[in-house]
Amino acid sequence: MTHEKPLDGASTGPAPGADVARLCALYDGLLTAGGAPVSPDAEKELKALAKIFDLDAERPAAELWPYVRAVLVRQAPPQTVPSPIEVEPKTVLLVEDDADAAAHLTEALDAAGHRVVGPFHSAEAAEAATALHPIDLALLDINLSGEATGVDLARNLKSRWGVPVIFLSGDVTAAAHNAELAAAMVIKPYTGRDVLDAIARL
Repeated sequence: MTHEKPLDGASTGPAPGADVARLCALYDGLLTAGGAPVSPDAEKELKALAKIFDLDAERPAAELWPYVRAVLVRQAPPQTVPSPIEVEPKTVLLVEDDADAAAHLTEALDAAGHRVVGPFHSAEAAEAATALHPIDLALLDINLSGEATGVDLARNLKSRWGVPVIFLSGDVTAAAHNAELAAAMVIKPYTGRDVLDAIARL
């Protein structure tokens, strides 16, 4: 693959995946009813993470952690599987309204042996194409041209065809609030390898 520069100029995403296990161990107690409160220092760290994701950091820690955790877990890089990862070629629906990012990612997917349907810049066009092609996986930006968003499209793809979705987005807040729709997330800016690794982890 020739393009390893970030495919989008958006701001850098969350903390590296190497820290995810520590954060889960620290905060997962908040997910259980009557879970023990975290220390003031831990709560301060969680609120700092929430601000990175543009979440309301004034909310209680027990309300913040599920959203922060969803983003961290779904976009964390692999810990034990070496890169590059060999994966069976898939038919991939690509929906990305940044023309340059879409072109570079299409090239990376093609080079890895995947068949690309698209790229599309609107949810409406992508959904129409899905009705005509058997899709293994959808790569969706969240903020698209047209009235429907990537979140709307993800919901339709899952409910109508059971298509798994990877969000490709710099809108971490929207991704966090709709994490249940995504099998994985790749936060912008990303490289083609980031996306290929996320596909392999599925």
